[in-house]
Amino acid sequence: MSNEYFQFKQFTVRHERCAMKVGTDGVLLGAWAPVEGVGRILDVGTGTGLVALQLAQRSASAHITAIEIDPDAAAQAGENVAASPWRDRIEVVCGDFATFRQIATFDTFATPSLVAKPTVAEEEGYDLIVSNPPYSPEALQCPDPRRCTARHTATLDYALLFRRGAALLAPGGELALIFPADAEPRVLEAAACSALYPCRRLAVYTKPGKPLRRLLMAFSPRLAPCRYDELYIHTPDGSYSEDYRRLTGDFYLRF
Repeated sequence: MSNEYFQFKQFTVRHERCAMKVGTDGVLLGAWAPVEGVGRILDVGTGTGLVALQLAQRSASAHITAIEIDPDAAAQAGENVAASPWRDRIEVVCGDFATFRQIATFDTFATPSLVAKPTVAEEEGYDLIVSNPPYSPEALQCPDPRRCTARHTATLDYALLFRRGAALLAPGGELALIFPADAEPRVLEAAACSALYPCRRLAVYTKPGKPLRRLLMAFSPRLAPCRYDELYIHTPDGSYSEDYRRLTGDFYLRF
């Protein structure tokens, strides 16, 4: 995407300093992740801050912490949050999710202050954890180190995401993520090793007749029947489907 920003209905996301730009995966996750009755949310690998902003728009009062390892992306996410209507409900933290328990508060959205005391949210647990994690473990490393960090699982793999996520979830909380369909066996194995069980699964197809490309899944510490759904982004003639319009219509200007 050549533009330096992406305009949504209620907020703007600038992404010229972020390795990974605004994309369909993030929009899908932010529109789909369950927010009903949620009070505390953690967005892991927030990038531009897109998903955190979507969740703030969808929830009336949820407090959102968004963590990002890349300093430039974290700073830009902080600026996007500060320019939004929900700047009082979103915190942006620049740090490593593997050591996130040592990050409590920050002085400004772009300049985190690291302290050893756990946050109240960490002590009580998060009602929802979301992530659009790196997705290319087998791909050749690209020449841009920042883009590699954003795209590859070297710094945030599924095992780490579920292990730390399970430790940070509230008893009734859920962990939701989007990932390539061929990664489902690895995702399910990592979730099972952390005693998290699938409760919702949305299979995302570009259009009828095309192979499955993406999965949105939510996991819970409680073992219960999993809900299975499908979504086609486009109709056979290439136009956007009604289901996709309903899911993302509160965000995209064109819907």
